[in-house]
Amino acid sequence: MTDATDNPRKHAVRIEVGADARNYVSGGQRVTLVPLTIKRRQNRKLLIPPTPDAYGAVGGLDAPMIKTLGKAFHWKRLLDDGEYPTIADLARERKLEPGWVSEVLRLTMLAPDIVEAIVEGRQPRHLNLHVLRGRPELLPRDWAEQRRFLGFPDA
Repeated sequence: MTDATDNPRKHAVRIEVGADARNYVSGGQRVTLVPLTIKRRQNRKLLIPPTPDAYGAVGGLDAPMIKTLGKAFHWKRLLDDGEYPTIADLARERKLEPGWVSEVLRLTMLAPDIVEAIVEGRQPRHLNLHVLRGRPELLPRDWAEQRRFLGFPDA
C-alpha cells in the first residue's frame, strides 16, 4: 500500500472558499475557486451558493446551475483524489445514474471565465442548466468555441 503523499495529483488539488469566484494559474495548473458553502445536514452535504446580495447582482444568479457546477467540481476532486476509481463507482455510491453523473462532470470542462460568469450571475440570459446539460451534442472542448456557442463575448 502506498502513502497518500506519493500521489503527485493529490498535491495539486486544493479547495479554497473565497468571497468570489476567481481563477489563476499556480504551478502550471489552473485553479478555479467557486464560492460555495458546504454544510452538513444529518448525513448529507448541502452545497449553498452565494446569495444575490453577496455580489450586488440583480437576479442574475442561477442557484440550480451554481449548485450543479459545485457538484461537478466536487465529484471531479473525489475522482482525482482516488476516492472513487471510476464514474460508475461514484454514481453507485451516491445512488445516481452513471449517465447523469457523466453529464454533470462534463461541466468541469467549461472555460474558467464561463464558470466565473455563471457563479457571479453574468451569464447570457438564455444560458441555464438545461442549455448546458440537455444537449444532443457535446459542448466544444475549445474554450473560444464554447464562448461563441454559449453566447459569451470573445475573451
